[in-house]
Amino acid sequence: MAKEDIKYTEDHDWVKVEGRTATVGVTDFAQKELGDIVFVELPDLGEEYSKGEEMVVVESVKSVSDVKAPVSGEVTEVNESLEGEPEKINESPFESGWLVKLDMKDETELESLMEGSEYEELKEEA
Repeated sequence: MAKEDIKYTEDHDWVKVEGRTATVGVTDFAQKELGDIVFVELPDLGEEYSKGEEMVVVESVKSVSDVKAPVSGEVTEVNESLEGEPEKINESPFESGWLVKLDMKDETELESLMEGSEYEELKEEA
């Protein structure tokens, strides 16, 4: 079930917004599809990304996938614990498995993201 206080992308990533900070991660659906996650390549603090730009690399036993920036912004924090424990994404994708926090440049970009109910429909089609 999708969390309603979170926005979603068509790539099965999530965004939780608090003020100008956007916390980004992969959804429970995505981590199940990926399988056991074995490596995460996080960006450096201060790096800036435009919406849709590849930002994080997540490697699992099945594949390697890129997490794109759901909104434009500057990286203000990364989840460093994932470097030693990438399996946290599998165990807790919405809590301890978050990836990065961005200082959003343009909050109107959030309008292009899905609400929880829309995301549930997308998963049903997958």
